[in-house]
Amino acid sequence: MTTRRNISFKNSAGHQLAAVIEQPVIPVKCYALFAHCFSCGKDILIASRIARSLVARGVAVLRFDFTGIGDSEGEFESSNFTSNIDDIISATNHLREHYSAPQILIGHSLGGTAMLNAAEQVPEAKAVVSIAAPFTADHILSHFQDKVEELEQKEKVDIELAGKVLTINREFVSDLKAHSNEDRISQLRKALLILHSPFDEIVPIEEATKIFVNAKHPKSFVSLDKADHLITDKQDAEYVANTIVAWSSRYIEEDPSTSQVIDKGEVLIGEGNKKFLREVASDDHTWFSDEPLAVGGDNLGPDPYEQLLSSLGTCTSMTLRMYANHKGWPVEDIQVKLKHSRQHDQDCEQPDEESCKIELIQKFITIKGDLDEQQINRLVEVADRCPVHKTLLGKIKLESKLQFYESNK
Repeated sequence: MTTRRNISFKNSAGHQLAAVIEQPVIPVKCYALFAHCFSCGKDILIASRIARSLVARGVAVLRFDFTGIGDSEGEFESSNFTSNIDDIISATNHLREHYSAPQILIGHSLGGTAMLNAAEQVPEAKAVVSIAAPFTADHILSHFQDKVEELEQKEKVDIELAGKVLTINREFVSDLKAHSNEDRISQLRKALLILHSPFDEIVPIEEATKIFVNAKHPKSFVSLDKADHLITDKQDAEYVANTIVAWSSRYIEEDPSTSQVIDKGEVLIGEGNKKFLREVASDDHTWFSDEPLAVGGDNLGPDPYEQLLSSLGTCTSMTLRMYANHKGWPVEDIQVKLKHSRQHDQDCEQPDEESCKIELIQKFITIKGDLDEQQINRLVEVADRCPVHKTLLGKIKLESKLQFYESNK
């Protein structure tokens, strides 16, 4: 089970950037940030397929549109390689503030080159992955060299790349030329995985070789065999995702609160984000709890009281069905509706005081079937004897104990 949410965040220029975050339900091993190729968008096939494959393996992924691309604000012709790096840092800050800082940085093509440049500004990142990325940013100029020469006489020109017409200016070209990855890569100080196809016709594999030679260990190089530049084959995308998860497991730090063994009779609650979304897991099942929009939540799941009512209601319904089946009674359908409220205790001497209010849970039971009055009355009695009902009315002792974490010194 996974969730996919469309979100947005502002970059340093104040532009709203469109993004998608895909998350697994517990356990979330870590968060990853994905940067797409030049002129592509967040929903390009390679990005969506690799993201889904990573999420299926416990890695939450944020991917976004760079400034002026897709659904993001701003003009593409006003952006450059430097602004791409800035957008990556803005995406990182959003993850850090609302979820958890990315431990894995993934970039495809020129997005991979930008990610290699941005990596040193993400201290939490333990692993960097480049997919079909050029060694230097200005490699892309080789695809429209004639237009670069035309810029010597013009302020800006239109280029066509991957079926899209984009406008670039002189500053865009000079900014690309100003970024040499040689020093950045040699000083990366993070684990590096290079994925590249020897059949890549857009970015030749020699570019990957340059990255590998200049990088310090730990570094790994994986050939993608017959894959194309955009990794359009689904099996290739899944292979990339499998490789990233297996390789990065040596370097990432899993949150101990989401990696515990859950025994029968236990539930584990993890943070889906730093608002109110919570990921709930038992030994065999996972689900969400959240708060409604009106109180600042995202309304992606039932709130805690709704879950409490559902526990009592489902147990009541199951108990009734079990009893009716055991007796062989012709019960066709059972519906249980519950309502929670706080009401003043009628026996309280000072009913205006807050302490005189009691929690009231009402069960409204509808039973369809050819039953006599005696059978109906018996089922009403049975409804109040379900295990959860008896637990709520019994003696309950609640204890809170701190575990997993030590106090920060």
